[in-house]
Amino acid sequence: MKKYNVNTLQVITVNYVTACICGSLLYKGQIRPLEIIQTNWFIAAFGLGFLFIAIFNVMALTAQKNGLSVASVASKMSLVIPVVFGIYVYNESVGLQKIAGIILALIAVYLTSLKQKDKTVLTQSIYLPIILFFGSGIIDTSINHFAPDDNIPLFSATIFFIAGTIGFFILAYKSLKLKSNFTFKSIPFGILLGIINYCSIHFLLLALRVERTESSTLFTINNVAILALSTLIGLLLFKEQISKKNWIGIILALISIVLVTLA
Repeated sequence: MKKYNVNTLQVITVNYVTACICGSLLYKGQIRPLEIIQTNWFIAAFGLGFLFIAIFNVMALTAQKNGLSVASVASKMSLVIPVVFGIYVYNESVGLQKIAGIILALIAVYLTSLKQKDKTVLTQSIYLPIILFFGSGIIDTSINHFAPDDNIPLFSATIFFIAGTIGFFILAYKSLKLKSNFTFKSIPFGILLGIINYCSIHFLLLALRVERTESSTLFTINNVAILALSTLIGLLLFKEQISKKNWIGIILALISIVLVTLA
């Protein structure tokens, strides 16, 4: 988006609308708003919709104030929260191999996130990465905990609807008060991002419901694989420079995935 000079908030809002439509189309029943409001997961979905758009803005501010590396580390290190939650609440297995894999994963996240040209500032606006860490962790944990096993598309669509609605009001405010106009080139980017965004949550929730799959294992693999893969894509697609520390991080990420998977 930065490369093509596209307004990020506009793309994010279109993305949420698109993701909501995807969930609605995959839902086989008839959508009745009153029935959704009466479900036992609606309040959680409403809160998650708010968190989605709020944490996005926090992530953007963290990257601006503290540097991209701090933002990446804070958001991906948050895997600790759903992992600990899974072990203590769901009584998931924990052994030396799994613990070693999780520790290696955290080290891999840190090393892979380091960018040579990025000025990392931990002392400035320290509250931002802290909020990002807890916010990202709460999102991952809550999505898994509150999602109904038989109604994933509708649950996801509701979250994205709330996030998209909030995003729309923010855009409307900026348009009226700050004279910020909507650019139509944001639409194709938003649609593409929305389809990918919906699929990532849909299949993550399905994977978490596969028999004998533990959330502590899956969240570790998911988060560290995303960071390692995105670093490699940055190298191949955007010609980004990868340092020795980044390569060590990628290797540790692969080792941690093997350790946690086979634990």
